[in-house]
Amino acid sequence: MSMNIIFMGTPAFAVPSLEMLLKEGYNITAVITQPDKPVGRKKVLTPSPVKIAAEKHGLPVLQPLRLRNPESVEEVAALQPDLIVTAAYGQILPKAVLDLPQYGCLNVHGSLLPKYRGGAPIQRSIINGEKVTGVTLMYMAEGLDTGDTIEKVEVPIEREDTSGTMFEKLSLAGAELLRQELPRILEGSAKRIPQQEEEATYAPNLKREDEKLDWTSASEEIYNQIRGLVPYSGAFTLWDEQVFKVWAARDPLSVQGGSSSQAAPGTVLQLGSDGIEVATGDGSLWLTQVQPAGKKAMEAAQFARGGSLKPGTVLS
Repeated sequence: MSMNIIFMGTPAFAVPSLEMLLKEGYNITAVITQPDKPVGRKKVLTPSPVKIAAEKHGLPVLQPLRLRNPESVEEVAALQPDLIVTAAYGQILPKAVLDLPQYGCLNVHGSLLPKYRGGAPIQRSIINGEKVTGVTLMYMAEGLDTGDTIEKVEVPIEREDTSGTMFEKLSLAGAELLRQELPRILEGSAKRIPQQEEEATYAPNLKREDEKLDWTSASEEIYNQIRGLVPYSGAFTLWDEQVFKVWAARDPLSVQGGSSSQAAPGTVLQLGSDGIEVATGDGSLWLTQVQPAGKKAMEAAQFARGGSLKPGTVLS
């Protein structure tokens, strides 16, 4: 297909959409992704998953620090795009770029818009205990995820799902939705549905305070918070004024009976082969994977055998 398509994306979420476009024979003239970022303790400069995928296919890659800069806009304009497709690119496209392609700018967004507009829709949907999320294919506008929608697909959130598993499910669903709708978009027969502003909710990028556990919350809320932060930042609490990360917990619905302890929330109730039981606002929660300060993540049962954490200790 001879039209010029620019693809914009950064994380692994975007890779299936890029791969689909190539497999279907669309002409990707360039890929735009975020600049390489330092990763890990040694701050090794690391390319984005989209850049790795693009270079594997021999595609030109642009990495503007700010797409809004006039020189960046000129660089994009010089490619004469007929269509721009984005998926979790990470920068807001300025009007000068939105106006370039005759077929518009499409976005594969990881929520059922107008719910969860913003940069962390998948994490926030899990943290908030949603049972269903999905992907929306939309036309981009100047506002934050405010453009007309084209089509949506729902994806259930299972009890054991984390942000990691949902990113994968939604990335595949998004690529398939794009595959189905793109021919209709190009022939001009695709739907164009304005969003209902009064139904909009927002999913801002996660901050450090979103990662801290509040043991006075219900077990279900804490369980959802942990799942929503895995496998990226992880949740944390404080033990002896040191960060004590929590990477996994048992589904509170799977625990028979629950704790009848009157201990203060955050109190370690017991440690054993099931992990670490901690008092919550409405019962208790079993932690199954933890990471003490300065150490690697480990099974909570393994950590419990070390004996350094005692029943009665209060996590803050």
